[in-house]
Amino acid sequence: MAKGNPLQEQLLKAGLVKKSKVSQVAREQHQARIGKAASTAAEIEREAQRAREQKVERDRALEAGRKAQARQRELQAQARQIIRDKRVPRSGESEYRFSADGAIRTLLVNEDLRRKLADGVLVIANGGDGYELLPRMAAEQVRERDAAMIVLDHGRASDAPQESTSEDDAYYAQFKVPDDLVW
Repeated sequence: MAKGNPLQEQLLKAGLVKKSKVSQVAREQHQARIGKAASTAAEIEREAQRAREQKVERDRALEAGRKAQARQRELQAQARQIIRDKRVPRSGESEYRFSADGAIRTLLVNEDLRRKLADGVLVIANGGDGYELLPRMAAEQVRERDAAMIVLDHGRASDAPQESTSEDDAYYAQFKVPDDLVW
């Protein structure tokens, strides 16, 4: 009895419990501890497996994000290269103003370039180093790669629905504008 529980020893000495009952309770406690240890090991293994699966899923998601960012950077680099290769040389002293990034920007152009911009033959694109004039075909290639690089395109505005303008024209036709009106 030197190794037992002090409470058990006191109960045995007092005669309140039998030695067989104490042994049975000790065996049950021992079995409970062994059973818990076995289930705990299996539980630990399940947790480890779950953690590995979560880590694999996180790594997969991070890798997909990295690939998407790399693809986006590649497309932007291609668009910048197209802008550098296909830009139209600017010349002239006339200022052409347009809105980009919430500010009014200015390019110096001649009358021919101004007409082409207004007709939608030329487009203004942001090449990173500044704003450049591009022909429509090159602008479409840039738009496929990164539409945000196209700053001004008067040709795309003509694709808007014409229904409202015809209704407006019919309404305003009733008001006569004098021929000698100077703007």
